[in-house]
Amino acid sequence: MVEAAPAQVSVLIVTYNSAEHLLRCLESIAQQDYPALEVIIIDNASTDTTGDVLKQFTPPARLPWSVKLNAENKGFAAGQNQAIRQAQGEWLLCLNPDVVLRPGFIRQLVSAAAVDGKIGAVCGKLLRWTPGEQPEFTSMIDCAGMYFTPNLRHLDRGGEETDQGQYEHAEYVFGASGAAVLYRRAMVQDVSIEGEFFDEDFFAYR
Repeated sequence: MVEAAPAQVSVLIVTYNSAEHLLRCLESIAQQDYPALEVIIIDNASTDTTGDVLKQFTPPARLPWSVKLNAENKGFAAGQNQAIRQAQGEWLLCLNPDVVLRPGFIRQLVSAAAVDGKIGAVCGKLLRWTPGEQPEFTSMIDCAGMYFTPNLRHLDRGGEETDQGQYEHAEYVFGASGAAVLYRRAMVQDVSIEGEFFDEDFFAYR
């Protein structure tokens, strides 16, 4: 029996003056063990050295890599929609340029999503890191999904808790942090309005 090929994942990154952290983000993507990736980067007219980082970084030969330099800053929402239109993957990993993925992150997200065809989005547990030139992961949780309060505020699940192994098992949450979230492409297409998954009336998202 021939084993089915893994579903392709498109990693989508929108940058704007992201030079400080971008290289670590790109390196962590290149080191992922998932075999079917493509990377699409949209730069929103950065004025720092982001462009230099993108030019100098050499991705692995096995990894399709595309960089688009916009002439103006169109905002996060428009940039992500631009990347989504270009993406070929069955899964879309929207990723902030200051996020560093731990080994196996993408593979684990795809495995979690594959158990149920009704799952439209999957996220992991995000940890904060120390500021400075040599940042390190801390034990403080930034977000493990989103939840709504009775007064309709949306908050980070686990935000500012010390990581002691909680939120390690798959469970349903209200929503995912846009910093690192895997979307099922079919869901994105179903809910998009006039070609916009992210509402471009919002220049940036929380």
